[in-house]
Amino acid sequence: MALHSVKKGKSVRAQVSGEEWETRVDLAAAYRLVDLYGMTEMSANHISARVPGEEDSFLINPYGMLYDQMHASCFVKLDLAGNVLFNPTEYGVNRAGYVIHSAIHGARHDVDCVIHTHTVAGMAVSAMKCGLLPLAQTSMRFARIAYHDYEGVAVNLEEQQRLVRDLGDHTGMILRNHGLLVVGASIPEAFNSIFRLERACQVQIAALSCNTELQMPSQDVVDASYRMYLPETRRRFGVLEWPALLAKLDTIDPSYRD
Repeated sequence: MALHSVKKGKSVRAQVSGEEWETRVDLAAAYRLVDLYGMTEMSANHISARVPGEEDSFLINPYGMLYDQMHASCFVKLDLAGNVLFNPTEYGVNRAGYVIHSAIHGARHDVDCVIHTHTVAGMAVSAMKCGLLPLAQTSMRFARIAYHDYEGVAVNLEEQQRLVRDLGDHTGMILRNHGLLVVGASIPEAFNSIFRLERACQVQIAALSCNTELQMPSQDVVDASYRMYLPETRRRFGVLEWPALLAKLDTIDPSYRD
């Protein structure tokens, strides 16, 4: 991987475009929010964002920092071939993060953000043969979710084709025996989707643990509810809520903007 020179003594903000800086701030916010809502596993997992105006470049976390330590200046810029274009940190990039995220950014030009998590609820549902059940309204949003069978730690480039094939044009994918993955046309949209998908998994774990017969909605109701959650039906989810979420972070710790 070829490292492009980082200008010492100059801030990261001064070395990137205004559009990239805004993306870096939103990406840092997404990491902090994922941590805030309990969807982290120490330094594992990844959130990536396409660099505005650079179709084949994306930002991803430096491998070794925790989610609550992420800030706008820390992200590593990669191209789809894995070349490091800009790295202002002493850390490298997680191999699995590169394999998964470069595959999706390369294949889905409608996607600007990819989020992958290993939560307890997400991993538990990923191990269930039944998959995600339409137990609640939040679950029905993902009635057309994708599935990808586990092939071991995602470090082999050969898996990229199958990841992309299984994801298709879906917003979410359950990685069997592994965890959850969502994509979005923006960082706010992707965060909203991972929050809702995680909540759907939590609902399923809670309901199945109660040892009682479950009330299942009809397929017609599931289909109608799913259609209501399509972006073209109502609105692009996550965008409306994003300023309020940033304000929440600013109250807790605004250092994500640095």
